[in-house]
Amino acid sequence: MFQFCTTCASPHIRFEAQTRFQCPDCGFVYYHNIAAATGCIIHTDKGILFLLRAKEPALGKLDLPGGFVSPGESAVAGLRRECLEEIGWDPGPELSFFASFPNTYPYQGILYNTCDMYFTLSAPALRKADLCREPEEIGGIQFIQPAELRIEDLAFDSTRRVIQAFLDRQG
Repeated sequence: MFQFCTTCASPHIRFEAQTRFQCPDCGFVYYHNIAAATGCIIHTDKGILFLLRAKEPALGKLDLPGGFVSPGESAVAGLRRECLEEIGWDPGPELSFFASFPNTYPYQGILYNTCDMYFTLSAPALRKADLCREPEEIGGIQFIQPAELRIEDLAFDSTRRVIQAFLDRQG
């Protein structure tokens, strides 16, 4: 990410322990911490709500509503904002925390380490007609019954892991 120290311009800056950049010449330290991200398993009587990704990474794969948490937001506030942006629907504050998994997200040549926090929500009567998609981000909206779901069609490792854990818990 850095080729030169941002403080003294030294070319000796090092990336250490996959967490920090350190300059031996001036002592500058930058911690490259994880990014917080959220996702929501919205289960309805038509199945689980999935989004078809309209851009890389994982173009054309299935994903859950959610995204990165912005500075100053809680995980729930970030998830509600992302749902409003992506599908025009607010899941409300009654989300239940389900699980968290580490993940990576490649973007413009940088591999971001993320902590993905997943929530669940039962919305039995939710229909496609209740939703509108953000076309630059979302290629489509699908409700998929668990028996019809193929784990390999999911966009990210953490999404595959959380859906598998959700299905296992459903029995």
